[in-house]
Amino acid sequence: MPASGVSAAALAARLSALGLLTRVEEHLRHTSVEAEMTEPLSAGSWREVLDVVAEADRFGLLATSLNGRTLWAVVRKTVPTTGDVGGPGPQR
Repeated sequence: MPASGVSAAALAARLSALGLLTRVEEHLRHTSVEAEMTEPLSAGSWREVLDVVAEADRFGLLATSLNGRTLWAVVRKTVPTTGDVGGPGPQR
């Protein structure tokens, strides 16, 4: 599992420990964590949730009248800095 996946899984585990139902998805350039916010949270629980998602590269809250509220966080995958990352090409 890439490092982003490990970090995202740790975020999901911490959010689950706070009582949120989470899911983790791998994408080409990042790993995402989503948590359904079905129950209202106390002020203390919100602080704990924000402490968790603050470790992600990006996070937010999607609220709609149809689907309720979904908390999301994204952990970017690192881009290789050495080696042949551009693929084969002409040499000069």
